[in-house]
Amino acid sequence: MTANEITLNNGVTMPSLGLGVFQSAPEETTAAVAEALGVGYRHIDTAAAYANEREVGKGIRRSGLSRDQVFIETKVWISDYGYEPTLHAYDKSAAKLGVDQLDLLILHQPLPSRFDLTLDAYRALEKLLNDGRVRAIGVSNFMPEHLDRLLSEAGVVPAVNQIEVHPYFQQPALQKLHSQHAILSQAWSPIGGITAYGGADKRSFDDPTLLDIAARHGKTAAQVMLRWHLQQGRSAIPKSTKPARIAENFAVFDFELTHEQLAAIDALDTGVRGGPDPDSITLETYGRPIPEA
Repeated sequence: MTANEITLNNGVTMPSLGLGVFQSAPEETTAAVAEALGVGYRHIDTAAAYANEREVGKGIRRSGLSRDQVFIETKVWISDYGYEPTLHAYDKSAAKLGVDQLDLLILHQPLPSRFDLTLDAYRALEKLLNDGRVRAIGVSNFMPEHLDRLLSEAGVVPAVNQIEVHPYFQQPALQKLHSQHAILSQAWSPIGGITAYGGADKRSFDDPTLLDIAARHGKTAAQVMLRWHLQQGRSAIPKSTKPARIAENFAVFDFELTHEQLAAIDALDTGVRGGPDPDSITLETYGRPIPEA
C-alpha cells in the first residue's frame, strides 16, 4: 500500500493526498477544510488567486489541530511576480492564513511574456526558504521549456510542479523531466473533474475502463483515479466541499491496483489539455490585484 506521505527533494515530508479548494466559495471553504481535517486529511492546497486563504486558515483553526499537524500549501499569483512583490505576496498569504510559516509556496503559473519577473519571483521564494519562512518551494503549470529555463538560473530545484494530470491528460514527457530532477509531480484536477466542463465529450467519471476497475475493488471511479496517482508516486489534491465526497476521496489507502489496471488507465491518455495553455497566461489577460491581508 502507498502511505499518505511523500518526501520532497529537500527532505521535507508532505502528505501525498490533500484537499484542494479551487473555486470553493469562501462561505463553504472553512467548513470543507474543517471537515477534511476531521476525516484525516493533513494537507490543504490553496492559492492567493482563489480568494479563500483566510477561510482556509479559519478551517484549520476550527479543526482543533495544532499548526504542525497540517501541511499548508499556497501559490503566488502572477500579479505579484518580481522580487519584492513576491516577498510581499508571502506576507499577505501568511497573514490571511494566520500562520508564521508556510509549508510549501509555489508560483501559480509561468509568465512566458515576462519570464524575467518569473525568475525574480522564484529568487524571492529562494530567499523565503533560506530565511525559514517556508519549508519548501516550487512551481505550477511549468512546461518543459519553462522548467529548463528556470533550472538554468535557479539555485534551488523546485520541490514540486503542480500540473494538470488525470487519466485523459497525463503529460508523460513533463513527468519524465520531473523524475530526472527529483521534482514531485502534483496533480490538479486529479480525478478529471475538468473533463466535465464546457460540454466535454468524455467524462472520466463515466469511463467504462475506470468503472470496471472500480467495480472489481468495490470502489468508485474517483477513488480508482486517486489510487492510480498515489501508486505512481504523485501527489494529488482533489477538490470538494461535500462531506461525503471529501470522505470518499480520502478512502483510498485500503486497496491496490494491479500492474494491468495501472496500464489500462495509462492507456486512456488523449493528450488533450483541459485547462488553459500555460503559454496563454499574460498579465494583460489574467493579471488582477491580490488584496492586502
